Amino acid sequence: MMHIHILGICGTFMGGIAAIARQAGHKVTGCDANVYPPMSTQLEALGIELIEGFGTEQLALAPDVFVIGNVVRRGTPLMEAILDRGLPYVSGPQWLAENVLQGRWVLAVAGTHGKTTTSSMLAWILEDAGLAPGFLIGGIPENFGVSARLPGAPAQEPGGESPFFVIEADEYDTAFFDKRSKFVHYRPRTAVLNNLEFDHADIFADLGAIETQFHHLVRTVPGAGRIVVNGREPSLARVLERGCWTPVEAFGVEAGWSAGLPDANGHFDVMCAGVTVGRVAWGLLGEHNRLNALAAIAAARHAGVTPQQAAEALSRFANVKRRMEVRGEAGGVTVYDDFAHHPTAIATTVAGLRAKVGRNRILAVLEPRSNTMKLGTMKDALAASLQDADRVFCSAVGLGWSPAEALAPLGERAQTFDAFDALVEAIVAEAQPGDHVLVMSNGGFGGIHARLLERLGARA
Repeated sequence: MMHIHILGICGTFMGGIAAIARQAGHKVTGCDANVYPPMSTQLEALGIELIEGFGTEQLALAPDVFVIGNVVRRGTPLMEAILDRGLPYVSGPQWLAENVLQGRWVLAVAGTHGKTTTSSMLAWILEDAGLAPGFLIGGIPENFGVSARLPGAPAQEPGGESPFFVIEADEYDTAFFDKRSKFVHYRPRTAVLNNLEFDHADIFADLGAIETQFHHLVRTVPGAGRIVVNGREPSLARVLERGCWTPVEAFGVEAGWSAGLPDANGHFDVMCAGVTVGRVAWGLLGEHNRLNALAAIAAARHAGVTPQQAAEALSRFANVKRRMEVRGEAGGVTVYDDFAHHPTAIATTVAGLRAKVGRNRILAVLEPRSNTMKLGTMKDALAASLQDADRVFCSAVGLGWSPAEALAPLGERAQTFDAFDALVEAIVAEAQPGDHVLVMSNGGFGGIHARLLERLGARA
């Protein structure tokens, strides 16, 4: 066993590595610039010592290796001291690959959208089939209650250990010293390519640059493996045209895996090459979730789970926290939380809620917080992505561009705010019984959900 000290431990990915390393019996300590709940609480409950900041006094811990998160930059005092002294360090993805994934059947889910949800579906299908997979997911699947764990003992072999490990395969860069996408470290046997759009404008110059990274992932999948690809995406077709050495299955197209029309409850048939092979009876909304389900079912079949088993498992799937999660209801107003961080995801989320609530009003509340959104790269697509909302409230805090200008096509339906309190008060003043307030951010947004529910309740 070893002692690892993780720099940037409170991020979802690095926190997952910490939990897995601790479960494996390693001593784990870590530091971050913002040590706060819920991640700090989760990690401390595992017996992991957390240190605020990146001070050089942490060298005295004398770990066997420093594991570096991609939040760490040159100039960080602790990192500079590690470099000056020639101490051993490694990126999070590389540590995971060498110490956890090596020798396992890795099922990796990549894509601009839906990685967390599809990874959660896939892990749940394998779990429901008794295969006890390990996983590391960038969210908390409700079926598990944790974001990461080691493989367990499969039902078919109670004394053994599952070979399967499901991982959310992020295209974001690995570390300041390794600018490849994280997913090139994972060496999957089963790879899902869910979709591919331009994102991460702080890392990639254009869509072609991301396609190159996806092709690097394709190059690592063995000939005995399987690539499950969204057949509707021209960008992914271009990726595979660069070279592919692995059998490919497409979803979202009639010749491959497809979904029948959903009934009034959202239930739908699953078809493979036009033949019905299962039926998913669930409450999730939207075409995007049906595509996610098809990807998970196809990937699970490669691991030995029949499509019928997989579809039945998804009928018991409880989704992921922060994916159209109802945070509460007060004064007849329902407040939702969603992770939407890109115009395509925003449009999909609003459309999904519209399908659920019909003509009831949707009050969309947006915090453009991702690096891509902060840069304004996607601002021209923002108004169109919110077209289906009745009112739009947007935070302008920390932006180098004008959301008011970007949302001008929405006219009086859209308002922007430089102050958090003013934003909350405007939403409360507008909200009426029967309304649905959809909060979209990839951060904490100042605890806005609780604030809204408190103010709406007080008004009632």
